[in-house]
Amino acid sequence: MIPLASKNPAFLNRELSWLEFNARVLHEAEDPRTPLLERVKFLSIYGSNLDEFFMVRVAGLRRQLSAGVLQTPSDGLTPAEQLDMIDARVRELNARARSLLVETLLPALAGIGVQLIDPDAGIGATAAGAAAPAAAATLDAEERATIDAYFEDAVFPVLTPLAVDPGHPFPYISNLSLSLAVELRDPEQGDIRFARVKVPKSLPRWVPTGRPNRFVPLEWLIGARLDALFPGMEILGHWAFRLTRYSDLEISHTEEPEDLLATIEEQLFQRRFGEVVRLEVEEGTPPHLQELLLDELRGSEAPEMAPLTPRELHLSGPLLDLSDLMPLSGLDFPEHREPPLIPAVPPELRDTTRSIFDVVREHEILVHHPFDSFGASVETFIESAARDEQVLAIKMTLYRTSGDGAIVQALTEAAQRGKQVAVLVELQARFDEINNIAWARTLESFGVHVVYGLPGLKTHTKTALVVRKEADGIRRYVHIGTGNYNTRTARIYTDLGLITCDEAIAADITEMFNALTGYSRQREYRRLIVAPVNMREQVMGMIHRETAHARAGRSGRLIAKMNALVDGQIIEALYEASQAGVEIDLIVRGICCLRPGVPGLSERIRVISIVGRFLEHSRIWMFGNDGAPEYYFGSADWMPRNLDRRVEVVTPVLNPLFKKRLQSVLEVCLADNRQAWDLQPDGTYVQRQPEPGRGERATHRMLLRDSWGGSRESGAFVFETSALQRDPAAPGRPPSSTAEFKAFAGQDG
Repeated sequence: MIPLASKNPAFLNRELSWLEFNARVLHEAEDPRTPLLERVKFLSIYGSNLDEFFMVRVAGLRRQLSAGVLQTPSDGLTPAEQLDMIDARVRELNARARSLLVETLLPALAGIGVQLIDPDAGIGATAAGAAAPAAAATLDAEERATIDAYFEDAVFPVLTPLAVDPGHPFPYISNLSLSLAVELRDPEQGDIRFARVKVPKSLPRWVPTGRPNRFVPLEWLIGARLDALFPGMEILGHWAFRLTRYSDLEISHTEEPEDLLATIEEQLFQRRFGEVVRLEVEEGTPPHLQELLLDELRGSEAPEMAPLTPRELHLSGPLLDLSDLMPLSGLDFPEHREPPLIPAVPPELRDTTRSIFDVVREHEILVHHPFDSFGASVETFIESAARDEQVLAIKMTLYRTSGDGAIVQALTEAAQRGKQVAVLVELQARFDEINNIAWARTLESFGVHVVYGLPGLKTHTKTALVVRKEADGIRRYVHIGTGNYNTRTARIYTDLGLITCDEAIAADITEMFNALTGYSRQREYRRLIVAPVNMREQVMGMIHRETAHARAGRSGRLIAKMNALVDGQIIEALYEASQAGVEIDLIVRGICCLRPGVPGLSERIRVISIVGRFLEHSRIWMFGNDGAPEYYFGSADWMPRNLDRRVEVVTPVLNPLFKKRLQSVLEVCLADNRQAWDLQPDGTYVQRQPEPGRGERATHRMLLRDSWGGSRESGAFVFETSALQRDPAAPGRPPSSTAEFKAFAGQDG
């Protein structure tokens, strides 16, 4: 349990709330019900998440501290108070992570034949060997010959030992790089010396020994061969250490750079030199070396920055950089991981002889990834548009994409075929900036018109527009999703997507793209809710409507699923709704600053978080509207950045069948008793457990059986005209229109 995570009884602290999310990720690694290699994967994700947290959030708080910032967020905690509370919680979580790795996971891996071997094991005590778990395993003669040859041929040539003395200043150490601190004695002079050896990122962390599933960690291999780097010197010991630096970009929300691409590239260069925010050292590192590292790093920092203190120093286990465990989770032991994912092809798209445009003209398509195939739906939509002779233009937004996927290839092919192709590539997608710049330039080289986002705004919406010439005139086809156009994440994130040719939605998307690529003061849209234009107003209005219903004695109901809930205005509106009698269920994967279940404040608000095999990424809103429920989904969370500083799109769902599907997904989440955690008023989370005699209801397992959580069994997939008709009361419905839906380094910006 953690202490009360704020001074304000109405708000939980954002940073501490995020740490509780990562604690839930860590719990998946600790849970014996999770298959062994999946536990390794979750421990890797925990480490990667924490790295990003320090690079951005902790670094930001340290900058506030350095600048003397005194104002506090809604929770009332100062930057210094937040840093102290973060430090306490991180040390607690890291102790759990170290214990889990050393005492549980590594022995369990050894039990199935996966071993990490210290090359010095059985030869003599070394710093690495003393700390190394599972070091009982030793290399046989053939394995030793293999790794010796590998060291001589591949490792030794790229190593650069760096002395630290009056003639050799302390070297610059890059962000997240793994190093060895080496203590030596000169046998002739008797002097104690210090040196640093960088563990090269260009080489695999886990060095194969030549026997299946037996590896030597690269830093252990280097540590065992330091005599080759320092010939004639006495090696007293070596210990691993690692730095974390500030790594966010600093693009003003108010100033408009003359050249956004050049500005981003300059910022990326400067990011390499961000200040130190964390020093991780291997347990057993002598105190005098810990202090030496801190002193040297203090001396390299800008004088205006808050000095490094023991708070920034963290003791770690024998293997620093837990994120590097991910390759081990992919070893070929299918019995020790979740069953393979086999996405279903949506029934509407199983007839491969029909064009996807013919299908969509008859009924819209709603898909739920990764349970429904991304390739058979979204990729097919873009690929078909690229090759269809009747298609005149394609417009897309790309926030995060995979360059080896079909989307980028299809866009370049479309441009080569003479189609008008316009793509907005968001250059400020955090930690994907370099990739996005590369893909933007690739697209430009093929004749794609590339726009680099809007100054002061991130373009986070997931939308695509296809303009097609048909027998009855020009028709526009649209995809609106909750997830990125990324083949890899489409298999590990849960997301929704709609493919439609609805005229009102198509007109809205057209005007949105015109605003992105040209100049616009668009203030209204027909159907879509668009940030920053009208989203805050619309969301607040719908919450207030539920409040008014409840105060008038009518039914008030709200269910919302999202990644994060931070916005103070929305939280206050939800409190008001709860006090008026509105029943509110929130499914918030990560950060939640709202306190549920507080008497007199939020008694009717319940918050759960679902953490499991897939990263929950879809955003779904249901407003009860006194028995006439309204459903929405899109790219936006309820955070100030999404509502005010990003381009986001949320679409209403008007088709009765689709409403049932979304309601079914929400109900599956709310009924979860395996992956769901209940948020307590004090900011802690309690994992649900099945009641005695009741089986587990795990959201992801249920959706793997049926992408809509049971709607298929209830007959929702029977395509009847009556079921596919839009709500006749929907505004702007064309006379002939017929109708027929994804939310993992948590890395969506």
